[in-house]
Amino acid sequence: MNLSRLFRHLCAARHALLTGGGALALALITGSAQAQAPDVTEIVERANQASFYAGNDGRSEARMRIIDGSGREQVRQFTLLRRNGEAGRQRYLVAFSRPTDVRGTVFLVYKNPGADDDRWLYLPGLDLVRRIAPGDKRTSFVGSHVFYEDVSGRHLEDDTHELIETTAEHYVVKSTPKNPGSVEFAEFTTWIDRDTWLPMRSEYARDRRVYRRMTIQEVQQIDGYPTGTRMLMEDLDSGGHTLVEFRFSAYDLGIPESVFTERSLRNPPRQWLER
Repeated sequence: MNLSRLFRHLCAARHALLTGGGALALALITGSAQAQAPDVTEIVERANQASFYAGNDGRSEARMRIIDGSGREQVRQFTLLRRNGEAGRQRYLVAFSRPTDVRGTVFLVYKNPGADDDRWLYLPGLDLVRRIAPGDKRTSFVGSHVFYEDVSGRHLEDDTHELIETTAEHYVVKSTPKNPGSVEFAEFTTWIDRDTWLPMRSEYARDRRVYRRMTIQEVQQIDGYPTGTRMLMEDLDSGGHTLVEFRFSAYDLGIPESVFTERSLRNPPRQWLER
């Protein structure tokens, strides 16, 4: 339990003691972690909102360090732009700046709740725009351990969710795919922070064994929104991992919808990508 929540419970317990509610005080002090949890639907919706929908739009610069199972390292740097639409729709634009072999590569996403997302990748070396098929959403994003689907998030309605534990710090939710044949995992478990609603850890399992893990290692308050600024994605089978560090994040910038078009794949909007 963090200090602010502990302080609130201690104050309530003190009030109960002063007014003769000894049993209530004991319950407040020792049983706070077992307090009535929200419905699991509310939990996953709030976690999704905190992770992917903070503000009306957002911008962030990122550095991605990719370490394979043999210890070899690659680095990627990119800028991510996001704009929220109606009914959960979103637009994402990711433009790579380093190293030279990926500079100019641009990734565009139209997130469509209730339907397949639209994804495009521009490869400057070939001057080619490639449409990413829905079946490829759980494949490597530019050679990293992050998947295409991880960038913009998984649709909540694609899984059945169950609250399996409530601790002092987290809601623990198990999610099982409704269409098992469309994904490589059998289930995944997520630890959601009870204060910020950010998913702090997700573990993906198949054959009753965890093979992939996402961990948020650092959270900062940016423009009033809790923001994960350091994320580790681990491949527990190969021993490789990708560390993503986000810098210069900002929200509610007024990014226009015209930025998120196929035209921006070949002609990225420099005024929004550069600080």
